[in-house]
Amino acid sequence: MRIRLRTLTIRGATLFIGLFLLFTSLFVCGSAASHQFSREPRRQGRLTERIHQSLAAKKGLLSGSITVGGLERTYRLYVPKAIQKQNATPLVIVLHGGGGDGKGMVTLTHFNDVAEREKFIAVYPDGLNKSWNDGREDKPGQADVDDVGFISALIDKLGTEYNVDQRRIFATGMSNGGFFSNRLGCQLSNKIAAIAPVAGAFPDFSTTPLYAPAGPLPVLLINGTDDPLVLYNGGFVAGNRGKSLSVAATVALWVKAGGCSPTPEVTLLPDTANDGTQARREVYNGCSHNAQVVLITVQNGGHTWPGGFQYLPQIIIGKTSRDFDASETIWEFFRNHPKS
Repeated sequence: MRIRLRTLTIRGATLFIGLFLLFTSLFVCGSAASHQFSREPRRQGRLTERIHQSLAAKKGLLSGSITVGGLERTYRLYVPKAIQKQNATPLVIVLHGGGGDGKGMVTLTHFNDVAEREKFIAVYPDGLNKSWNDGREDKPGQADVDDVGFISALIDKLGTEYNVDQRRIFATGMSNGGFFSNRLGCQLSNKIAAIAPVAGAFPDFSTTPLYAPAGPLPVLLINGTDDPLVLYNGGFVAGNRGKSLSVAATVALWVKAGGCSPTPEVTLLPDTANDGTQARREVYNGCSHNAQVVLITVQNGGHTWPGGFQYLPQIIIGKTSRDFDASETIWEFFRNHPKS
């Protein structure tokens, strides 16, 4: 009897681990269908309203493509209804996580709602094979993909089609998209005014780094202490996806590059949602060229987009903070940091 119980226990553990790896292999798919796993019944009405708003916003999405390096690359685009052609319009690039696509990020982040109100263009590029070449050493099939070149060409293309404000081009992303945002901040800072990685970091290069900050850049980072995929203190990324630096080490790179004060101003965000999370803001001022580095640490937060959808169960990705809205916070940061 004991042998049978032990066998069942081992099988149960194996099944759980298998399911965990299956879900983490999605690595932020951001699909609308995955929101059925949300376990926040008290907020279900609000989430349902957000879903309807996001679906309505998706109706205004445009699809486009561009050939870069002999490859056809695709993207989704949202252009506010009331923008005036004579007015230069900001551009926000929103990058999905591994296993996802641009369309899924519309629902996850509700950035279209913010774009419509604040009158900026939001573009949601698609990574090749649902992934971005962020420089981690786990992607031999992606190593030759010029994703930086893709984003650079996309910026140029949109600049010819719309009156894009060249001083207000920004990039944000989650997970794989967060890692890639850091890469863009290093290698495309001639075009991008500021970045905002969420649930991402710098890769921990085992050899000579492929990239590093080239100089001052406004950067807002948002990370959860209980992220089970991209560990807050660094290490191997779940699913054998290379290694990452710790959040502290990532912040230190940008602080050093910007010549910022190493001592941040620290404040706690209001804990209004009673959801088991608490957000702390660290602001590094005194940077060159009016740059600024900000870290928002979500205590007990998971591999999630604060204020966005709980796209998988908490047991898989951790908690989504409702104390603040990442999309609103990111746009406020971008709005205050045009290229100098």
